[in-house]
Amino acid sequence: QVQLVESGGGLVQAGGSLRLSCAASGRTFSTYTMAWFRQAPGKEREFVAAITWSGTSTYYADSVKGRFTISRDNAKNMVYLQMNSLKPEDTAVYYCAGARYNGSYYYVGAYAYWGQGTQVTVSS
Repeated sequence: QVQLVESGGGLVQAGGSLRLSCAASGRTFSTYTMAWFRQAPGKEREFVAAITWSGTSTYYADSVKGRFTISRDNAKNMVYLQMNSLKPEDTAVYYCAGARYNGSYYYVGAYAYWGQGTQVTVSS
């Protein structure tokens, strides 16, 4: 069992940066694929970024590639999302998710554990 708690959201102007953090509990965290998803009002939850258990491979949605960076610190049970060059269309609730790798990084259904979400608002 893994519990996830996000933090670091807030209000930022377009072009600015934010760093989201996800604190995980549980001894098996270091074996889990971790990801960030986001959900804007009236839209479905969408994939943002994922990182393998070792941290050696990362995956990004085309919309954030080159602007966002996912990382993890297994010694601290933490996952991060560094978000640069933020745009108003990045406004959403951001969720941390985790699972043992099951063949997919990109789909909501691939992840068994979810945080409660943190709001990111980018003003124009």
